[in-house]
Amino acid sequence: MENPEFQTEFNEIMFRKVENAAYKYVQKIRQCLSNYNFEYRMGGFIFDGASAPSQSQSLSALIKNRDLPAINAEFDRAMDNITSDPREAVLAACNILEAICKTFIEDEGLTMPAKKDLQGVWKVIKDELGFDISLVQDKDLIQILSGLFSTVSGIGALRTHASAAHAEGRTRYNIKPRHARLAVHSAHTASIFIIESWDEKKCNSNM
Repeated sequence: MENPEFQTEFNEIMFRKVENAAYKYVQKIRQCLSNYNFEYRMGGFIFDGASAPSQSQSLSALIKNRDLPAINAEFDRAMDNITSDPREAVLAACNILEAICKTFIEDEGLTMPAKKDLQGVWKVIKDELGFDISLVQDKDLIQILSGLFSTVSGIGALRTHASAAHAEGRTRYNIKPRHARLAVHSAHTASIFIIESWDEKKCNSNM
């Protein structure tokens, strides 16, 4: 389930793309588990997907239907560590957003920013996907979008100041599971919005 060779739909052999049968087999297992509200997590764990919030289930479905192994790994890491290691979960939550933004930049052939942290890559995709509140007429949507931007900024800041990514100084953040859960689920909501906006952009460009 976790073998890197089984995570891509095609292999390149002698400069030719060849369908990876193992990838299809892994996806079939995931689908069978999903049919009974179960999902596989890294380390050989099977979890009851019904216990996850709806936005987490939605994101799980979105990323598992795409060739996004890095994002899938961070999703599992975030969900697995909320209670046992909240700081690690916060780090994974930020990494989910970073990975989605970087994947979008690479797939769309955009220029990667010099600073590849969440703030840097978010600025690129925000402009490209049209997340410009000055173009939105509905005041209620403006408020929601403004909140989304603050959420992304807050998750990036929390990763820097309180996650497992950096050693702490004299000031120590007391990150509890409920804080990690808030960060993780907020990251999932933002990620779904990014992916759905990306899908809409591709659909419009093909019309």
